[in-house]
Amino acid sequence: MQTRIQGTTMPVLDVQLEPNESVFSESGELSWMTASIQMTTHTQMGGGGGLFGILKRVAGGGSLFMTEYRAYQFPGVVSFATKVPGHIVPVEVGPGQEFMVHRHGFLCATPQVTIGVGFQQSLGAGIFGGNGFMLQRVAGFGTAWLELSGELIVKNLAPGETLLVHPGHVGAFQTSVGFQITTVPGIKNMIFGGDGIFLAALTGPGTVWLQTLPISRLAHQISEYLPQPENRQMGPAAGGAILGGIVGTILGGDQ
Repeated sequence: MQTRIQGTTMPVLDVQLEPNESVFSESGELSWMTASIQMTTHTQMGGGGGLFGILKRVAGGGSLFMTEYRAYQFPGVVSFATKVPGHIVPVEVGPGQEFMVHRHGFLCATPQVTIGVGFQQSLGAGIFGGNGFMLQRVAGFGTAWLELSGELIVKNLAPGETLLVHPGHVGAFQTSVGFQITTVPGIKNMIFGGDGIFLAALTGPGTVWLQTLPISRLAHQISEYLPQPENRQMGPAAGGAILGGIVGTILGGDQ
């Protein structure tokens, strides 16, 4: 197997497969492939934890299906492009070398890598897209490719060193790094600070990959330019929508 990452702003991963070699991804990640590659959709590939692991992954906003891309009689190439401007990061997975990745960060992996829910916390209705804050755990053995949006900032934390991060900017980190969700100190900071009320506390030792462009923040910025339906009459539903928007701005639900 040979791989190549092409491009800059919106890169693509090309995976050259020899006969009987394969990679898998969540369904819908394929960009293009040669005719010699065969696709097979599964529910358990890379799921980890059997049926319970699958249901937990789906409940957290993950995909029910995984797709395997395999070269059978002849070599072939399968390609995966990023969905938003960002970077593709290859990581080697093995015993003692596992990773936690943000909900949309898994791109593809070799067959013995597993992907499942590693952390999930409900932080209130409407926060983090209504699904709480979720991280996927990449384990097993092999190579995985991660998709991180925006520019990529790498921090190597020393033992006991703590970094406080807006949750949406957490791209990935080694499982040796301690992780917990904390609240912004001070009621004035929560209400008027404009940065939300939650922070992620990451404590070393280990490597942390930060992304500068959370997908939810990008969507929020784009939504301001989309046509909005006119409300001819202010009713309970309209008032509730306005109140919800104000609360959402205060809580800063980026993921």
